[in-house]
Amino acid sequence: MENTGTDTLPLNMISSEEQETVCIFGTGDFGRSLAFKMLQCGYSIVFGSRNPRTSSLLPSGAEVLSYSEAAQKSDIIIIAVHRDHYDFLTALTEVLRGKILVDVSNNLKINQYPESNAEYLAQLVPGTRVVKAFNTISAWALQSGALDANRQVLVCGNDSKAKQRVMDIVRSLGLTPLDQGSLIAASDIENYPLQLFPMWRFPFCLSAVLCVFFFVYSVIRDIIYPYVYDKKDNTFRLAVSIPNRVFPIVALMLLALVYLPGIIAAILQLYRGTKYRRFPDWLDHWMLCRKQLGLIALGFAFLHVIYTLVIPIRYYVRWRLRNVTVTQAIAKKENPFITSQAWLSDSYLSLGILGFFFFVLLGITSLPSVSNMVNWREFRFVQSKLGYVTLILCTAHTLIYGGDRFLKPSNLKWYLPLAHVLALIIPCTVLVIKFLLILPCIDKPLTRIRQGWERSSKLSK
Repeated sequence: MENTGTDTLPLNMISSEEQETVCIFGTGDFGRSLAFKMLQCGYSIVFGSRNPRTSSLLPSGAEVLSYSEAAQKSDIIIIAVHRDHYDFLTALTEVLRGKILVDVSNNLKINQYPESNAEYLAQLVPGTRVVKAFNTISAWALQSGALDANRQVLVCGNDSKAKQRVMDIVRSLGLTPLDQGSLIAASDIENYPLQLFPMWRFPFCLSAVLCVFFFVYSVIRDIIYPYVYDKKDNTFRLAVSIPNRVFPIVALMLLALVYLPGIIAAILQLYRGTKYRRFPDWLDHWMLCRKQLGLIALGFAFLHVIYTLVIPIRYYVRWRLRNVTVTQAIAKKENPFITSQAWLSDSYLSLGILGFFFFVLLGITSLPSVSNMVNWREFRFVQSKLGYVTLILCTAHTLIYGGDRFLKPSNLKWYLPLAHVLALIIPCTVLVIKFLLILPCIDKPLTRIRQGWERSSKLSK
């Protein structure tokens, strides 16, 4: 079959016969990168510059004119200058009237001005159709190609036709436009590039607090306590033993915290008798961060697996095995095989492997490339039903690991229980409450509430 070349050209590549001209005000890094990309995709580019003769480093094939002359060449003008330099546009009000101005600017800090740059531009040059776009794409991303960076371009504007034309340009560049509505959304779009992991901040802080707490807790029990009472130096445990205790604990607790806000929300709905009242802000934010909490929990689970795999090659473990072997050989005795202990050991390992498998499955299905391939019911089944199965397996893995050691008074050091006991509090609480919520006597009214039934409306009849 004849090769049409669709693998090497953008889907919406403009043919030379219908070449569209786009004007760009500004010859900085972003303006040049955007022009280079648009020239590749078949657009004719004309730059507007305050000093046309001194402009350099511009892509080959682009024309450079004064602002007024360049504006007359196209009805789409990309404003690639900072807001502080918008004043020159007032002198071009009549030339720009009726044209589409695409504002690509960003600020130095969030909410730097009372209004967004795009709204300010619309006020400064009345009679134009202002569209906010391209500010979430960097010059580097345009130069390196869409496959090496974020492909999404947030777009907003009050004129639907103007916005549609800009979105067509975005698609022709191999990027993905996302319509964010009217120009009121420009403030949020301009704040977006300035936010540093907005949905990850709480999960990162929470996981850091849990890591520090359980690390210090384990140091007190396993290093300081033996040194104070037996003058025993266990500091070597800081490298592997204590991290391999902290990581699975944090992973289990974060996984439980993924499902705890849903349980709290269900209890609130049952108490209020309606689903039409907003949850508290802290609960809303918590629920929005569940995906990030789950992915960080998966990361800690991976660390636990890696640390566990290196246990056989540790010097301490090999030293103990040699000593036990030599001691048994000298004493001419061996430890009897205990079937119950073998069952516990194999069950502990099996539950851990299965729990980690489902953990990885949850992480994979949360990726956009995978979640886009399943419908809402399938995604909810994996994230909810299989998620609780994962929590049950990981909790059972921890319970069997502790076994009867949880109940031995000798394991209390300075009245501090084993760290795994503390780790089980939240997961067990989540599972018990979830079990109560799925009982028919509770599940039925909760389902009715989520379908729109309200207790107050029934009582008023």
